[in-house]
Amino acid sequence: MMQSGLNRRHLLVTFSSAAGATLIGAPAILAQRDGLETSTIKLVKIPGICVAPQYVAEDLLKSEGFTTVEYFDAPRPSEQYTSFAAGKFDITMAFVAPFILQVDAGVPIVLLGGIHAGCFELFGTERVRSIRDLKGKTVAVPDLGGAHHTFVASMASYVGVDPKQDINFVTLSVPESIQLLSDGKIDALMGFPPVPQELREKKIGHVIVTSGLDRPWSQYFCCTVAANGEFVRRHPIATKRALRAIVKAANFCAAEPERAARLVADRGYRYDYALQTMREIRYTRWQEYDPEDTVRFYALRLREAGMIKSTPQKIIADGTDWRFFNELRHELKG
Repeated sequence: MMQSGLNRRHLLVTFSSAAGATLIGAPAILAQRDGLETSTIKLVKIPGICVAPQYVAEDLLKSEGFTTVEYFDAPRPSEQYTSFAAGKFDITMAFVAPFILQVDAGVPIVLLGGIHAGCFELFGTERVRSIRDLKGKTVAVPDLGGAHHTFVASMASYVGVDPKQDINFVTLSVPESIQLLSDGKIDALMGFPPVPQELREKKIGHVIVTSGLDRPWSQYFCCTVAANGEFVRRHPIATKRALRAIVKAANFCAAEPERAARLVADRGYRYDYALQTMREIRYTRWQEYDPEDTVRFYALRLREAGMIKSTPQKIIADGTDWRFFNELRHELKG
């Protein structure tokens, strides 16, 4: 996987000194391997550049004692969250709102912490100048209940637009959505890297909302880490070490954007798009944002939209465990 001279040893050495952060170095981690309940960790290949930390974390996961680190192709977007219930995957990064939908439905998913804010952007034609303008309009999403759909629904409900009644959602592939937006045959689409970069390069549509800059979206985590509930129960040490690798990888994305972008590019994305994403997303803010506030905020929006029945308090009680995240904030503070 590693190219451009960035081998495992180089990654760990660079990472442990990056940005002056007080990080746990490889020798200390290797000395702590005793007690790891499993040496295998399974992650999902979520498409997109913004989830870079879980890919950059591959060798860091190995340094935490996992001898087998497996990345599986994501199933259909509507299935990637429910796959946790069957134990097909152990842990992954993704947008928080679909996780909330699954917790509400009783799927044994546990949210562990947040990684970054601000990767989604809402693009529209000249017919759409604000979120309220989505009323009566057609919005393309890859699937219903997925990240794109739940983000648009959350934004709509926040400004008093009923996403179920007032917005015509159509399910299309990303390439189809881009082409139809260019042709003016749909009114808007939600995108995350590399889609916003492509739309800007091709001068298609205009930005209505940038979640990394526009309030209130910029004040909450976007992508979070969740795990299979049984995995967390049976493997608490492994859970913490996997989460530690991912949050340390987030720090690396911020401190070494060129090298992180190269690792992402090795997975099939354009380097320039990846580098722009590394520089724009605030990966180090995982130390500052409150994951529980994020879950509460989006659970309220989804309940307003009629997409969940549970209260935010019940979602937090049934589907979150912040103990590892809070410990890591203390351990990796720098």
